Amino acid sequence: MATRGSRSEKVKRIFQQFDNNRDGGLNRDEMAALVVAVNPRVKFSDEQINAILDEVFRTYGEFIDGERGLTYDGLLRTYDDGAGDVDRDFDALGLELNTDEAKGASIVSEASSSSIADERVTESQRKQRTAAWAVSPHHDIVFDDTWKLVDELDILLKRLKSKQAKDGKFKNDNFDAYSDAGWSRELGPSAELSEKRVYWEESGPDYAIFVKELGALRSRSDGARSREEAFDGQMAIGRVLYEHQLFKEAFISFKRSCELQPTDVRPHFRAGNCLYVLGKCKEAKDEFLLALESAEAGGNQWGYLLPQIYVNLGIALEGEGMVLSACEYYREAAILCPTHFRALKLLGSALFGVGEYRAAAKALEEAIFMKPDYADAHCDLASALHALGEDERAIEVFQKAIDLNPGHIDALYNLGGLYMDLGRFQRASEMYTRVLAVWPNHWRAQLNKAVSLLGAGETEEAKKALKEALKMTNRVELHDAIYHMKQLQKKKKVKSNGGANGEGAFVVVEPSKFKTVGEKTTLRQDLGNAIQIRAFQRITRLSRCDVDLLKKEMSETDVPVSYSGGGVPQKSIRKPNLEEILRRLLRFLKPETFQGAVKAINERILSVLDETGSGRVDLGMFYAVLAPICNGHTDKRKRIAFDALLWQPVNEGSSQIRKVDAVRYIKLLRAIYVPSHGISEMLEVHGETDSSMVSFSEFLAMFDDPDWGFGIMSTLLKLETGDRNRHGRQVCSVCRYPVIGSRFKEVKSRFSLCNQCYSEGKVPPSFKQEEYKFKEYGSEDKCICFTFQSHKAP
Repeated sequence: MATRGSRSEKVKRIFQQFDNNRDGGLNRDEMAALVVAVNPRVKFSDEQINAILDEVFRTYGEFIDGERGLTYDGLLRTYDDGAGDVDRDFDALGLELNTDEAKGASIVSEASSSSIADERVTESQRKQRTAAWAVSPHHDIVFDDTWKLVDELDILLKRLKSKQAKDGKFKNDNFDAYSDAGWSRELGPSAELSEKRVYWEESGPDYAIFVKELGALRSRSDGARSREEAFDGQMAIGRVLYEHQLFKEAFISFKRSCELQPTDVRPHFRAGNCLYVLGKCKEAKDEFLLALESAEAGGNQWGYLLPQIYVNLGIALEGEGMVLSACEYYREAAILCPTHFRALKLLGSALFGVGEYRAAAKALEEAIFMKPDYADAHCDLASALHALGEDERAIEVFQKAIDLNPGHIDALYNLGGLYMDLGRFQRASEMYTRVLAVWPNHWRAQLNKAVSLLGAGETEEAKKALKEALKMTNRVELHDAIYHMKQLQKKKKVKSNGGANGEGAFVVVEPSKFKTVGEKTTLRQDLGNAIQIRAFQRITRLSRCDVDLLKKEMSETDVPVSYSGGGVPQKSIRKPNLEEILRRLLRFLKPETFQGAVKAINERILSVLDETGSGRVDLGMFYAVLAPICNGHTDKRKRIAFDALLWQPVNEGSSQIRKVDAVRYIKLLRAIYVPSHGISEMLEVHGETDSSMVSFSEFLAMFDDPDWGFGIMSTLLKLETGDRNRHGRQVCSVCRYPVIGSRFKEVKSRFSLCNQCYSEGKVPPSFKQEEYKFKEYGSEDKCICFTFQSHKAP
């Protein structure tokens, strides 16, 4: 390698070459010319050039001399920090040191050289082969012997590929139809995995021979003359293997590189990439955190890589279901590199995933502004717009995504769902047909096609579509849909009342006309509210979370005290940290199910608790709000809710809680779980100054109050214990679905309603009465007040 003397002379010549106006600085135009000139085989877009320049001018701000730009000392520092290879760039530009300069320069070490200067004979072949990673000044192979390893590895790979192709074991699959994950594979501006996924057969003798020969190459690398050369060899081997999608083997080389140079960011980064592709999200996250730790400790040297680490760390966290935490890292990436359109797209998609639709739309619009042909961003923006109620605009944006990528499955499928919501069943069936053309075994698309055809009145075609779906899967949703269709066939003469998904005719009766027979029959309004809470329990799976775990978290979690805007001490916590607690409470959930739970909790609970939008939540109040809907005896749920309020700093160490806290808690419960009652009540809470204290028995009286407390809990408990009850072949007279849970029988006309139709006041139009009296049946023979779960079309 060049010594400091020769390096400085070469940097000076490079600086002078591009300082066109001779003002002693490289402005943005001059720096852009330099970047392009030293990377002749890379086609940079304007956005990429601007992103590179933004990073350089921000990282080396102390060397920026006003409008003149980067000084010579600044350029020298960039090379010292590893942002480029002086020898490679000098030779690539065709520059020479003059005689005087040559005399003062030191001899280049024969143990190392630039990746271009020492490969003049085979330069074009090598650059063509390794263009994905070797053209950047950050990735250059340093040592001659490393190139020999790469050449030999390339021969081994060609031999293996040839043998497996001959045996029909080498496969390529095109994933172009799906939304990409925005993955930052390497250090380039936005490089991704190849659209064609390669599958190697790892169980045969050919692969075993390959692994043995690969091990010999690794041993040669480890036997190099220095740790630096061994590191260079292992990194090069890993990169070549990664390019050929041999991720397990690439990971081994990158981990060895980590051992050789533990503080180098790159091997941790690439090891994390391998682990993620292999489906090991937690291990990938740990590697990215190590890369982040090294990058932050290394100062400006690794500044160029930080945005990519943040992006990939966010993606790994999403793979674990930790979407709120992922949002934080996507934001960091976008702040560090404002032109990183993929970071903005990922941020928007993650925000959509936690129900923050307005913020999601804003981030996605910014990503599209930077990259107008970004089909995935258009698809997710359209979904956000639909969630915001801007349906016509959503249709336009979905269509734009499809125009950019006609086979985009997500856009086609989601547009079909939007048309279904709008009642445009024929258009919906067309979208699902296009999905099936790309992905023939997409059973959900096949099922939705059947439902949309049913809505369009094409019953025979719907039957055929359902039969096709049955060939793909035997899921219970299909059998329910078939039974539903048979029931509708019996009611052919009944005209539809505009209900979606083939729902029969009905009229909606005002609540005052619904009467109950007996004290135990659930009131219509109470049932409607309890159904909504029960649905929330099911989405979040909190009904499977033992309430004792909340007590355990309170005793084991150390939360520092902070002060709210009103000066009241709180144990508040940021949403991403709260997500970690939720992950422990719901550890039995798969990542995708956990994402859905977090979304529901964020929309329904955190949006109310974080009323100022600070991103922080009172943890004690959060535990108290969760307790009533967790699993456990009702008395224990109430006790732990009270304990959570005692856990707050203002009540800690006492056996009583402030009355103002109890009142606020009850009103929060109603605002969250019974919003039709609670929103206006919350306005009354602010400013209360009652200093009296409340014991547990007094708290129970407040909690159980049917008018001002959370009396709905008794109805919720009935749903929890009886929502699997079935009633033989009994079907609801309105929706025609089998009755599951409680059956509500009208005593005069003797028609039956499921709990959903009862709670919504729907009755068949053929039974018009001044009032309706209902008895509740928990099972076919017993007139008791156990109730059920709503059962709607898929």
